[in-house]
Amino acid sequence: MHDTLPALSIPVLVFAGGVYAVCESWWRRRHPAPPSPYTHQAARLAERAMLVDAERIVAGAYEALGTLYDGSPATGTPVPATDVRPGAAASQDPDRSAPAPARRG
Repeated sequence: MHDTLPALSIPVLVFAGGVYAVCESWWRRRHPAPPSPYTHQAARLAERAMLVDAERIVAGAYEALGTLYDGSPATGTPVPATDVRPGAAASQDPDRSAPAPARRG
């Protein structure tokens, strides 16, 4: 008789937990929580901060690399004088800054 009460309490607890879950699910479907204005406000603030960061990154990149797109050298930046012509073959040396020797043939 001492083992009967604990053995029967387990199915009763499982059944009670199931009834509670069904009732809570039903209640949440009938009474949804209103959306929090703080959540929407935080999302808007995060979006604005992200846009400001992106604009700062793009402006910095354009400031640093704008001369590549404009075609004019930046003020105070020396233009390197090289004798590499467009269409010249690349050098096979580890020092790739030197042009390849001209082929004779």
